[in-house]
Amino acid sequence: MLTEAERHQIARESRQYPHKRAACLQALKIVQEREGWVSDEDLEAVAGCLDMTPAELDAVATFYNLIFRKPVGRHVILLCDSISCWVMGCTQLQTHFKSHQQLELGKTSANGRFTLLPIVCLGACDRAPAMMVDHEIYGNLTPENIDEILEQFE
Repeated sequence: MLTEAERHQIARESRQYPHKRAACLQALKIVQEREGWVSDEDLEAVAGCLDMTPAELDAVATFYNLIFRKPVGRHVILLCDSISCWVMGCTQLQTHFKSHQQLELGKTSANGRFTLLPIVCLGACDRAPAMMVDHEIYGNLTPENIDEILEQFE
C-alpha cells in the first residue's frame, strides 16, 4: 500500500514529463526506498498512478537490476563480474563470501544483514575487482579488506 507521501512524490515526478509513465523508474525508486524492494501490491498501486498496467511496470522493474522485486537484506552488495573484475579475481571473492560470510550469489544472509548479487559492471574497472554496498563503490578488493568493509554495516 502506498503512503500518502509516496503518492505525492510520484505525482510530483510524473508532472515533470509529457507522459506520466515516463516517471515509472523514479516512482519505483520512491517506493523501494521504504521497504528496500517493490512488492506486487506496491507495483500495482504505482502502475495505477501512472496509467500503466502492472505488467508494463513489471517489465520496467525487472529490466533494471537495482529495482528489487523480492525482499533483500538490510544492505545489498553488488559484486561486479565484468571481464576486468573477473581477470582480477572476483571468483576468489565469491568463494570468500561463501566461506567467510556464509553468503552466496543471489542469496540473503540468514540474519537478513546482506544480500549478495552479481552485476555486470560498476564502471570501476580501474579499481577491479569491485563491489557496491548500498550506494558506495569499493575497489581493489581482497578477501581481507572485504571483511573490514562489511564490519561497518549493521
